Amino acid sequence: MNANTAIAASHQSQLLGVLEQARNQRMSLGELIQIAETLNNAGQLAQAAELYKTWIAFNDGNPLLHLACFNYSVVCRQLGDLPASISALRSSLKIDPKFAPAHINLGRALEDAGFANQAVEQWRSYTETNSDITGERIEHRLMALQHMGRVLEGGGLLDNAETVLWQAIELQPNRPEAGQHWTSLRQRQCKWPVLTSSIHVTTRQLVDAMSTMTLSCYSDDPLFQLAKAYRYNKSLIGRPNLGGFPRVSARKKTGTDQRLRVGYVSSDLRDHAVGFALREVLELHDKSSVEIFAYYCGEPRSGDATQDRIKAAVDGWRDITTLGDLDAAKMIRADEIDILIDVNGYTKHARTKLFAYRPAPVIVNFCGYPGSMASPVHQYMIADAQIVPPENEIYYTEKVLRIACNQPIDRKRVIAQQPTRAQAGLPEDAFVYACFNGMQKISAPCFARWMTILAATPGSVLWLLAADEAVDDRLRKAAAQHGIAPERLIFAPKAANAHHLARIGVADLFLDTFPYGAHSTAADAITMGLPVLTVPGKSFASRFCSSIVAAAGVPELICDGPDAYVSRAIGFAHDRASLAAIRQSLRDQRETSALRDIPGLARRLEDLFWQMQGEAERGETPVPDLANLDAYYEVGAELFSVHEEFESDGVYRQRYRDKLAEIHDYAPLARDTRLWSEPTA
Repeated sequence: MNANTAIAASHQSQLLGVLEQARNQRMSLGELIQIAETLNNAGQLAQAAELYKTWIAFNDGNPLLHLACFNYSVVCRQLGDLPASISALRSSLKIDPKFAPAHINLGRALEDAGFANQAVEQWRSYTETNSDITGERIEHRLMALQHMGRVLEGGGLLDNAETVLWQAIELQPNRPEAGQHWTSLRQRQCKWPVLTSSIHVTTRQLVDAMSTMTLSCYSDDPLFQLAKAYRYNKSLIGRPNLGGFPRVSARKKTGTDQRLRVGYVSSDLRDHAVGFALREVLELHDKSSVEIFAYYCGEPRSGDATQDRIKAAVDGWRDITTLGDLDAAKMIRADEIDILIDVNGYTKHARTKLFAYRPAPVIVNFCGYPGSMASPVHQYMIADAQIVPPENEIYYTEKVLRIACNQPIDRKRVIAQQPTRAQAGLPEDAFVYACFNGMQKISAPCFARWMTILAATPGSVLWLLAADEAVDDRLRKAAAQHGIAPERLIFAPKAANAHHLARIGVADLFLDTFPYGAHSTAADAITMGLPVLTVPGKSFASRFCSSIVAAAGVPELICDGPDAYVSRAIGFAHDRASLAAIRQSLRDQRETSALRDIPGLARRLEDLFWQMQGEAERGETPVPDLANLDAYYEVGAELFSVHEEFESDGVYRQRYRDKLAEIHDYAPLARDTRLWSEPTA
C-alpha cells in the first residue's frame, strides 16, 4: 500500500467513524457543524453532504433538526444539486415554519430554478405571517421584501415592485438598497414627482438612497454627483485587505520594443450599447504598439455576434464572472496589465471592488460610466473637450485626458432596409419629433417642454420608444393634462437592433432629454441622418449628446438653454427647408466627421495609454483629490430641494461656496482643488 492509498484509506475510515456517530445519535449539532465545516474546507463537499443526510435521517427527534436541514441545503447548493437543496429547505420549514433564513433561501432557490412567481409567493407568505418587527426578524423581513421587489422588477411588474420596495423603505428608511431601486423604478415609470416622502420616510433619506445614475437623471448637479460617487465608493467598496497583495510599479516600456498591455474590464462586451461602441475600436488597435486583454464580468452568452467579434479582436479573453474580486485581481496582475480600463463604473454587474486591489499600475475610467468614479484608485478619465471643458475639470477626481469624441461607434453595424412611415406606424405628412431615450431620462420639465413644442406645431407627433403599457398610458394622460391630444404620442414597439436603426431615419427631428441626455442613442440617430437637438448642462450626462452632435459637424443643433431648445424645435417644424439643409450637411460630412473616425480614435487612445505609461514610469501618476467631498455631499443634499433645473455656472458655484463657508465657519475645511481654496482657520 503506497502513501496516497494509506491516506485515502485513513480518511475513509474516519468518515465511516463520524457517520456511525451520527447514525447512533452520539453527535451533537455543534459537532456536526464543526466536522462538516472541516470537510467543506478540505474540499470534501460530497462527504459533508453525506454526513448531514445521515444525521438528519437518524436524529429526527432533535429540537434543532431544522438547522441541520438548513445547513444541508447550503451544502447541496454548493454541490450544484438545486432540487436537493429545495427539498432540504422545505423540510426545515416543515419542522419550524417560522425559521426565516429557510424562507429567504427557499425563495432564492426557486428563483434560480426558474420559478420566479413561486419565489415571490414564498417571500410574500413569510412577510404576511411574520409581522414581528423586533431584533433579527426586522432584517429577515427586510431581506424578503427586497428580494420580492427585485424579482418583481425583473419580471416587469413595476407597480408591484414599487409597492413592496416602499414597505422595505418604511421598515428601515436609513438602509439604501430598497430606496435606490424604488427611486429608479419611479423614474422608469415616469411617476412625477419622483420623490414622495411620508411620516416614516424623509426626502433626505430618499436622496441618500439614490444611486449616482438615478441622481444624474434627476438633476444637473455635477458636484453632488461627484460627492455621491465618493460616498458610494467609500461605503460600499471601501478598502480591501491588501495583505499579500502589494502595489505593483510601472514596468519600464517607454523607448523599448515591448508592447503595452491594456485590459478592458466590462460586463457589457456583448450585444449591448457598450459592446456595439467598442467592438470596432478593439479591432483597430495597433497590435504592434498595444496588447489587448478583455475581462468579461457579465451574464453568460452564446451565439452573441458582438462578443464573438471582440473575442477575435483581442489578444486575451478572460471570463471573470465566476471569480471573486481578489482572484480576478490576481489574474489581471498575472497578465501583467499596464493600463486597466474600467468600462463599467457604477453600473449593473460592475466589478468595482477588484479595482480597489490596484491590480495594474494605471487605472482608467472610460466609456461605460457618465461621471467621475471619485475613488482613490481611478487615476485617469478619458473624455472630450465638449463633455469636460477645462473649467469643468473640478467636477472630476481623475485627471482628464481627451479624445475627439467620447462616443465610439461601429461603422460595420448591420442596418435593415428603411421602412415607410406607414410601416413604422407614423402619419405620412406629419412633422415627427422623436426621442428614443429610456423612460427614466424623461423628467417632468423635459416633458412639459415637449408639450409646448407640440402645442405650437399643430399636426406634429412625438414618437417615443414604448415601455410598459401602464407607463405609455401615463404619458398619454400627462399629454392630455397639457392640452395635447393623447394620440399625438406614438410609441414604437421594441425591435431588433438592425430594424430599430433602420426606422430611426423616418423621423424629422430627435429631441434630446435633460438632464441625462442621449448617449449611444444620439450616435444611432446621427448615423441614420436624423438631426439631434440638444441643450447641454454642466454634468457629464447632460453634455454627452452635445459631444456627439459637435463631432458630427452640426454644432448649430446645440442650444444654449431651454428657451432656445423649444424655439429651435418649433422653428424647424415651420421651416422644413432649414432642417433639410442640416440633414444634407450630415450626409455630406458622414464619412469625414470626427464621430466616424474610428481609426483616428484608436490611435489617439493608444497615444493616451503611452502618455499614462510614461507618467507612471516617471512617478507622475496623478493622485485623486478626495478632499472635502463629505462636505460637498452635505451641501448638495441641502440644496437638492431648491436646485434650479438650469442655472449659470457662476450662480451654481456660488451656491456651493456660500454653503461651504457656513461649514467652514463651524469646523474649518482643508483646501481642495474644486471650490474651496480658502486657507484653514
